[in-house]
Amino acid sequence: MADVAIPRAKPQMSEANAWTQLKHNRNWLGFWFMVPAMAFLIFFLAYPLGLGIWLSFTDARIGRVGQFVGTENYEWLWDDSIFWLSVFNTLLYTFVASALKFAIGLYLALLLNEHMPFKAMLRAMVLIPFIVPTVLSALAFWWIFDSQFSIISWSLKQLGLINQNINFLGDTTWARISVIFANIWRGVPFVAITLLAGLQTVSPSLYEAATLDGATRWQNFRYITYPLLTPIIAVVMTFSVLFTFTDFQLIWAMTRGGPVNATHLMATLSYQRAIIAGQLGEGAAISSAMIPFLLAAIMVSWFGLQRRKWQQGESND
Repeated sequence: MADVAIPRAKPQMSEANAWTQLKHNRNWLGFWFMVPAMAFLIFFLAYPLGLGIWLSFTDARIGRVGQFVGTENYEWLWDDSIFWLSVFNTLLYTFVASALKFAIGLYLALLLNEHMPFKAMLRAMVLIPFIVPTVLSALAFWWIFDSQFSIISWSLKQLGLINQNINFLGDTTWARISVIFANIWRGVPFVAITLLAGLQTVSPSLYEAATLDGATRWQNFRYITYPLLTPIIAVVMTFSVLFTFTDFQLIWAMTRGGPVNATHLMATLSYQRAIIAGQLGEGAAISSAMIPFLLAAIMVSWFGLQRRKWQQGESND
């Protein structure tokens, strides 16, 4: 018998088209939802960061494309006493302000977590310094610390404690204290409200059991509250350090970095050199020099969280 050719059916598509995958594959769907955010971060964060690092290796100025000069800007900054003064001011400003913001914020969080009358109103009032725009806060403190019209100097004179006005923003020591005080006033609400949210997650049964065992309030805080708040503290303080280290508006609106560069931070010095003086390459080098400090702050928080996970018996994977 002659072989009879059996017609084959048309091969069907074994794989769905891209649109079908998009509808049924959650991984692809999540990726496409992330694309706008990725584009936003790349365009507004990654690209400016990369451009700033590139400019730090050039002699670019405003209105003129720079040429590649290698590490010449960094070598110049290495011998610049004002730059090192700004580094000292930035570290001092960040350390003192962040430490005091944490201490005051933690105290307020513990206080607002207690049962008290008008607790909701007090929580709302604590947020006021954080809600007010930074420039308005800076201008208010600029008037409060004014050498002629300061309400603090006037009050102290009325009490007979001083004979002449205190030159808050004209003296190097007082100027540093003034800007640190203003930063603390503005940053405490962020720390307090965030830690308060963390306290709300602590089960009251833990405190009840500890109280039945004879634990004091300090022991409750040391062995229950603080260990459970450690991850939140690490995250909050990381953001607090980053915000304080890169602070610009408050300092520039109050002192412009004066007197005699006593309150110049790395951010304000970078702006002065790059925008006002027109030395874009040098200003970019100062900004890029901030990156190692910021990475160090992030790594301290990261390793602190990992250590906490290890203590709790969790995997770091």
